[in-house]
Amino acid sequence: MINKLLIKSTPTPALTDKPPLGMEPVSLAEDISRHFNYTLGRDKNCKSAHYSYSALALAVRDRLMERWKSTAYAYEEGDSKRAYYLSLEFLMGRTLGNAMLNLGLEDPLHKALHELGLDMEELVDSEPDAGLGNGGLGRLAACFVDSCATLQLPVMGYGLRYEYGMFRQNVEGGQQVEEPDHWLRNGHVWEIERPELAQRIRFGGRTEIQEGPSRVKRVVWVDTHDVLALPYDIPVPGYQNGTVNTLRLWKSSATDEFDLGEFNAGSYSESVAAKNTAEHITMVLYPNDASENGKELRLRQQYFLASASLQDAIRQWVRKHGKDFSQFAEKNCFQLNDTHPSIAVAELMRLLLDEYDMEWGEAWAITTRTMAYTNHTLLPEALERWPVRLFRQLLPRLLEIIFDINARFMGEVSNRWPGDFDRMRRMSLIEEGWEQQVRMAYLAIVGSYSVNGVAELHSNLLKQGLFHDFYELWPQKFNNKTNGVTPRRWLAWCNPKLSALISETIGEGWVTDLAQLSKLAPYAEDAKFRARWREIKHGNKVRLLEFKKKEMGVEAIDPNMMFDVQVKRIHEYKRQLLNVLHVIHLYDRIKRGDTANWTPRCVLFGGKAAPGYFMAKLIIKLINNVANVIDKDPAAEGLLSVVFVPNYRVSAMEVICAGTDLSEQISTAGKEASGTGNMKFMINGALTIGTLDGANIEIREEVGDENFFLFGLTAEEVENTRGNYDPNAIIAANDELHRVMHYLEISHFNKFEPNIFDPIIMSIRNPHDPWLTAADFGSYVQAQQKAAAAYSDQDAWTKMSILNTAASGKFSSDRTISEYNRDIWKLQPVTPLLAR
Repeated sequence: MINKLLIKSTPTPALTDKPPLGMEPVSLAEDISRHFNYTLGRDKNCKSAHYSYSALALAVRDRLMERWKSTAYAYEEGDSKRAYYLSLEFLMGRTLGNAMLNLGLEDPLHKALHELGLDMEELVDSEPDAGLGNGGLGRLAACFVDSCATLQLPVMGYGLRYEYGMFRQNVEGGQQVEEPDHWLRNGHVWEIERPELAQRIRFGGRTEIQEGPSRVKRVVWVDTHDVLALPYDIPVPGYQNGTVNTLRLWKSSATDEFDLGEFNAGSYSESVAAKNTAEHITMVLYPNDASENGKELRLRQQYFLASASLQDAIRQWVRKHGKDFSQFAEKNCFQLNDTHPSIAVAELMRLLLDEYDMEWGEAWAITTRTMAYTNHTLLPEALERWPVRLFRQLLPRLLEIIFDINARFMGEVSNRWPGDFDRMRRMSLIEEGWEQQVRMAYLAIVGSYSVNGVAELHSNLLKQGLFHDFYELWPQKFNNKTNGVTPRRWLAWCNPKLSALISETIGEGWVTDLAQLSKLAPYAEDAKFRARWREIKHGNKVRLLEFKKKEMGVEAIDPNMMFDVQVKRIHEYKRQLLNVLHVIHLYDRIKRGDTANWTPRCVLFGGKAAPGYFMAKLIIKLINNVANVIDKDPAAEGLLSVVFVPNYRVSAMEVICAGTDLSEQISTAGKEASGTGNMKFMINGALTIGTLDGANIEIREEVGDENFFLFGLTAEEVENTRGNYDPNAIIAANDELHRVMHYLEISHFNKFEPNIFDPIIMSIRNPHDPWLTAADFGSYVQAQQKAAAAYSDQDAWTKMSILNTAASGKFSSDRTISEYNRDIWKLQPVTPLLAR
């Protein structure tokens, strides 16, 4: 295999007037070999797939580089309006496959690798996931930057280059065990370090009033402890259009490597203390903020991202326009992905006031015409709030600006509602109490010209509930942008056989216009087409089983079983608990011999719990204990199987979503902002069982009630139930739920771990259970029975599967980004020079 890589290199052409790199197999093979031999310095004794993968990635990156530069030149020459997408998470997953697809290099690279004796699948699998996110928020950001490039919009992503991404999850004794995910251990071939563009970030210190040259007094932030933000750029290619946008990730670094005086005095640890403190900022994704140190570090991360990104955007502006900011708001937009980067509002004010000597009114006008805020949560506890004390310690100048913003804002509220002090208290950016808190979501609303939710229900609930006062003041600011996912990764790449069938049937236009999938609907009535569709789904289920065996050593499971899947972050509101209660109900039926007309089912769970989230980790333990009991019970063999897939991640979802029959989207209504897993499953032909929550509502509207398994209380009914909720009466009245609770209460699944699941039992029986698990159980069981009956008629199920894919066109991130651009950003698409 390696000998074929060791071919002679060709002479290096001149640096200027370099012809475009070849896209045919011969050129690709030569470049892969050159990188293996010379860039990486490997020889015939190297057997590691990592270096062959790296050589392949570098050859692909070279082709991206040409288009990357061409795109940047086109934006610069056209003086394009730019948007900047600020997000603390970018869950990019693997880059190689997406880059090959978007460059149109899949077939040529297969041929090149075959010539070199290399296996494409092995090399793709050797790439680690870039796990720079906790779940849906970060994956959405990754889909969005993909769509921006495909739509040729001048949008740049800004995030953090965490040394350790989302932790690697193992399961030991049924319990989650976290291990560090040092995804950068072997470097990252896709990134380009740009130290010449480093930015200085300030922390601590104090402020003082100084008199400027024109006797104008100005505030100066002094005696600060500074760190450097070093940028690393990652290419984001559009789909076969010549556009390559930039994702810029910031790494924290000390301004000086170490204190030479301390070192010479014999104290090494003290000499490098500043360096270590600086580098901690981007060391770990979202530290556990239960401790004061954790809270401080998280605030440091948020300010570090905002300040570095804004300084960089202003640097680009000043390079071209000097200090003339008269057109800055017309040419720039900052999209805040959730509340985490909302400190950007105050930081942009600081930069304009302190660094560029603007008057307050001028700076505020620019800020409020460039900031746009996306909210992603209906959970009040998930909205960022920071103690004033901590702000004063870390960011004293920013706190002064926030107090000034609030004073002016309170004046506006008072003018609108004179004497309404209760409303002023509710709307103030500063929450009073035993310790004052800065309400960061409110700062984002006040400082932005656009505030959007991410599904129709979510946006309406924001206006009616969390942000109702602000909606009454500024109704024109609020809008909805229902989320979407990129069809390139989530169908074209992850499900190649189904993609090929779709393209053969309706053409390839769906890859960039997912609405064209509606052309599939008539084929649901074609028996031959259904047979091919069913065959591909079966093959994807076999592939999923192979993945499970490789990951877990799971013994053979019949692929003809219904694959019933819930993979997502483990959280009480997502109600994995409700799902496992249904599993216990099915087990109870088996034990009672109630198996007439049974639909064999494999229930697959996957997801990570936050390290400090006790109940979520206990739910993982319950799932695994239940799975262990069922797996060992001969009575369940061939009827019911339960699997928990550890270390759920993007590359795992690429296999899972293609092999899923039934998609579990069962959150308590009114709690899930949108969801995107539901969309990935739908696009790949899975049917949804779900509540009227988040984007489920719009999925059901698109596909029709007859192709969706609905259950549960509505968001309005959930609110009406609170205060008179009696789960114990519900349990007593429902024989099925009563038997399920009996299994838990007699410790059937924890015979040697007494009382371990008592907190779960108490949460279900608690009249104040915010997730209303018992209330929805009966309806959920009925919906599951309908799903099982439907699956038993495979021909009818296949029709429903086809219709789900055919109805999924709305849920493309291309549509979402087009709406962001139409209503918020107002950018003009730009064709790169190489693509003209």
